[in-house]
Amino acid sequence: MRLGLFFALGLAALAGCTAREEHVASENTPTQSVRFATFNVYLNRPMEGALVTDLGTTDNPQAQKVAEIIQRMAPDVLLLNEFDHDDAGEGLQLFRENYLERSQNGAAPAIYPHVLAAPSNTGLSSGHDLDRDGMVTTESGSRAYGGDAFGYGEFPGQYAMAILSKYPIDEERVRSFQQFRWIDMPNALLPDDPETAEPDDWYSAEAMEEFRLSSKSHWDVPIMIGDKVVHVLAAHPTPPGFDGDEDRNGKRNHDEIRLLADYLTPGAMAYLYDDVGDPAALPAGTRFVIMGDLNADPHDGSGVDGAIEQLLDAPAVSQAAAPTSAGGAQQAQIQAGANLTHIGPPSEDTADFNDDPTRGIGNLHLDFVLFSKFGFRETASGVFWPGPEEQHYDLIGPGFPIESSDHRMVWRDLTLTEE
Repeated sequence: MRLGLFFALGLAALAGCTAREEHVASENTPTQSVRFATFNVYLNRPMEGALVTDLGTTDNPQAQKVAEIIQRMAPDVLLLNEFDHDDAGEGLQLFRENYLERSQNGAAPAIYPHVLAAPSNTGLSSGHDLDRDGMVTTESGSRAYGGDAFGYGEFPGQYAMAILSKYPIDEERVRSFQQFRWIDMPNALLPDDPETAEPDDWYSAEAMEEFRLSSKSHWDVPIMIGDKVVHVLAAHPTPPGFDGDEDRNGKRNHDEIRLLADYLTPGAMAYLYDDVGDPAALPAGTRFVIMGDLNADPHDGSGVDGAIEQLLDAPAVSQAAAPTSAGGAQQAQIQAGANLTHIGPPSEDTADFNDDPTRGIGNLHLDFVLFSKFGFRETASGVFWPGPEEQHYDLIGPGFPIESSDHRMVWRDLTLTEE
């Protein structure tokens, strides 16, 4: 494996990788439609090891619902956000064996022969007072520790991510940008302490020498579909909140998204290097799919203006319409509150948050599956958000607080083409 940081849990080739009735995934039929999906599954826990404990059973209610959603929607390539990472891969293996590969309420089991996961910057001690509470907290298990980690997490691996695939992963060419330093991005939006005259000084110079841009990680994962390669670009930027006037999280979110945009824009990525120190470049004419909870709504929320537009307007990215759901539009009206102040189309919402108009942010469009103009034809797309009268509404619950996850699966069906 090229990077040595990833682990891949491969299985022997399996027959019967079916899930959607109209589609049978096969590694040798690249002309078919391939379903790419991203899903913030909210399978994070407040204590290290707790997720492994929960998934060691077969009857955890939340995991059952998350697994049934995956089984019903049957993506071929799936990014999981907010899935706690452990170095042995035990949690992910248990989720597959005890939930995905067991029928949930009659749904066909979801078999993923190819799995990729890696360490995350969340909960990784920085050794610096990043939250500026006057101390450096190095013992895990508290909010103070999380505030001083490279990415917020109360223990190493909290809120991490993983990829499940029915197609082979080219492990030797996987690239990670977990260690890329924020100060190495030209014209970065570094946070500024508004109480001082010095620019870009919220973090100390010593901290910035080691501060990593990615709050979790950024991955380039080549997926082999027949004789063609699709580069899955996966990330989960920090939410643009939980800070102050310095807007350290908003600016970091903007620049985490910019890393993706620069990586796929010829000539813009000359400054980038991956975790083995090699210069980064995604050549023109490369098939790619960007997936993740990007924590940036095009119209609403508290992000830096233009953050997600860096990707939506990137020359190499298809201008295909955003996936939608009727349920999202319904819930904006039913839940009302903060949703009534939003200007974005509620049918495009992908996250169901607190609607209290005085302290909530309402539902937002945060999760994305974007694809390159080259090499694809879209045949369908959607957001798994059934309405109250629809089948499987029980899988998402009544809204805030969550039943399965506070995010919805977003998917696109893409057929590979020659141009």
